[in-house]
Amino acid sequence: MIKPNYMEKLLEGVEVEWKTLETVIKSLKTGLNPRKKFQLNTPDSEGFYVTVREIQNGKIVFLDKTDRVDTKALELINNRSNLESGDVLFSGTGTVGRTAVIETKPINWNIKEGVYVIKPIQEIISSKYLSYLLNSQDIVSDYSRKIVGSPVVSLPMGELKKLKIPIPPLKVQEEIVRMLDIFTELTAKLTAELTAELTAELTARKKQYTYYRDKLFTFDEGEVEWKTLGDVGEFTRGKRFVKNDMLSEGFPCIHYGEMYTHYNIWAEKTKSFVSYDLASKLRVADHGDVVIVAAGETIEDIGKGTAWLGNTGVVIHDACFSYRSSLNPKYVSYFLRTKHFHDQIRKHISSGKISAINTNGLGKAKIPIPPLEEQARIVSILDKFDALTSSISEVLPREIELRQKQYNYYRNMLLSFPKEEVEA
Repeated sequence: MIKPNYMEKLLEGVEVEWKTLETVIKSLKTGLNPRKKFQLNTPDSEGFYVTVREIQNGKIVFLDKTDRVDTKALELINNRSNLESGDVLFSGTGTVGRTAVIETKPINWNIKEGVYVIKPIQEIISSKYLSYLLNSQDIVSDYSRKIVGSPVVSLPMGELKKLKIPIPPLKVQEEIVRMLDIFTELTAKLTAELTAELTAELTARKKQYTYYRDKLFTFDEGEVEWKTLGDVGEFTRGKRFVKNDMLSEGFPCIHYGEMYTHYNIWAEKTKSFVSYDLASKLRVADHGDVVIVAAGETIEDIGKGTAWLGNTGVVIHDACFSYRSSLNPKYVSYFLRTKHFHDQIRKHISSGKISAINTNGLGKAKIPIPPLEEQARIVSILDKFDALTSSISEVLPREIELRQKQYNYYRNMLLSFPKEEVEA
């Protein structure tokens, strides 16, 4: 760890000048957008078209969805950008402020217009120091005040040129870069190890959870009565509303797409809402109903349920059904995620671009009907397993965030310099 007085000692007897960016660089340029001059993803496109999306953690990362350009387009773009080894890329539009240092002269890629290319004067400022500096808290705070536009924001190149930055001697810059490189590598390594460890544990817990869930719904022959969902309950289809109808407050609603991404076994609050006027024209699931999704991109998506335990009703989308019965709603919801249930409904699912099932198909699935006390016992056991699994899922992003905060703290400490004195 870095001692609190590390920077004080590093800067002892050293002069730190504050200069505008334009005085320590050779040029500030940008790439080129397609428009009429070239097209993306033509049959002979083998080069990569780098946008802010490809600038990740200080590096250029080519993705499966990275757009491609042909040789002629690469030459055309480079006539404007003139990318070279040692240049610093800076995302100037959209997600402003991502940086990366070009390590070798690009042959098979170039940049879009919203990505700026900064050519540092290496005798004054090192590329990696500048890249790190442009991500430091103080500098980000300075240029953020100059960002304009809506909904797509940008930092004008003219404002970036005027940005004042601290310039210590090159030896000090090199030491700061050395320390930050160590922290960057260590943070990446710890994050990767943590992700692998927690992912393995989460996978093991999910397998254990799935095993016991399916086992708890397995009964000896004659032990309990099995009845179809249609015999013991009633399905009601929701009514159509679109994403543009969804608000941040109003009457609670569940869109079918949210069933895959947001909802689990039960819910008492919603992510989205619709206006009260629209809600009066739609269909509502009440407390104790189970909301079942009836459409999705894969067969495995179909039939998942969420027990609605909110104090008010909830509007449901027309790709969902509400299911009302005298059974424990969480018991039903857990059953709807078992292999036994999905094996029963699979033959009733119509497949295509969107897979779907109707109430006839869902209603034919048989569910075991133990006494309510036994249903409650099963729910209690599965709630504990679900909580254990969820806790691991929550730990990973929290731990990664803590690592990043620690990294940011030391980066900002290493890049904090005494402000220049302003003459009265």
